Amino acid sequence: MTESIKDNHFAIQTFSISRRFGNLVAVDSIDLSVKEGELFSLLGPNGAGKTTAIKMLCCLLKPSSGTATIMGHDVQKDPIAVKTVIDVSPQETAIAEHLNAWENLSLMGGIHGVGKEEVKKRSEELLEMMGLTKRDKEQVRKYSGGMKRRLSIAMALVSDPQVLFLDEPTLGLDPQSRRSIWEHIAELKGKKTIVLTTHYLEEADSLADRIAIIDEGRIVALGTPRELKDSISDMQVMVVKAKNLTSDAIEGLREIYPEVKEIEDGIEIKAKEVNFSEVVDYLRPRGVVIESTSQKEITLDDVFLHLTGKELRE
Repeated sequence: MTESIKDNHFAIQTFSISRRFGNLVAVDSIDLSVKEGELFSLLGPNGAGKTTAIKMLCCLLKPSSGTATIMGHDVQKDPIAVKTVIDVSPQETAIAEHLNAWENLSLMGGIHGVGKEEVKKRSEELLEMMGLTKRDKEQVRKYSGGMKRRLSIAMALVSDPQVLFLDEPTLGLDPQSRRSIWEHIAELKGKKTIVLTTHYLEEADSLADRIAIIDEGRIVALGTPRELKDSISDMQVMVVKAKNLTSDAIEGLREIYPEVKEIEDGIEIKAKEVNFSEVVDYLRPRGVVIESTSQKEITLDDVFLHLTGKELRE
């Protein structure tokens, strides 16, 4: 197995890995291969199984069945070897808030057995890369949410891991802070193998080389952002901006076009062919005032809705 991974340059492979909690199947027989140097995203809603999958790959949770290998090391048979080649920035940041950034990095480096001089050198580089040098002597409790996230990623990098796991790295941040984190993650592309879990569509679309869409513990689609969008390229999306849209009118329209999504001031209709006249002829007699219609490019949200029948809300 190890030779196969080496030959194909796979950093991560999973083999029907599953995790059950009583009767709940959180992760259901996932098979994935992640190439060395790839930024791979697990995209799905809260509760889809993303964090559970990450915990199994990081040896923090034992699979109920199946297994995985990280850089050739089996998570079931050799978890100690796995932990020497990975690190993780968890969803809940594991930062000592009474310490400053330098002290947090030094503490993490010591846990991983990195020498003091090496930790100092890496910390200086990481604080610069993450834009934290101006406040690196302050207690972390004074940091904003975005700064804490950046420090958490730096702490995951201080051991210089071959594989980096980022679990919802921008969860709860404002758009400006989120984009700042994206820029820092983008700098790491190609230098590390990165597995990024997220439920933010734009995050996966802009950062990932490939995306696995996960829903209810199963992988429902896999490919590059472009490939996933092209998979439903035969679909049209019509945006209808209108007034007096009632729930009854929308439900009735769904009998003609099943994929009708409510948006601000209107609806989106997705189908292989959307007939403009048919839509107008249905809505107008029901008192709906149509202000405008337009065609929209396919997004990952459209892909998710098409595959699962649900919206992936941000």
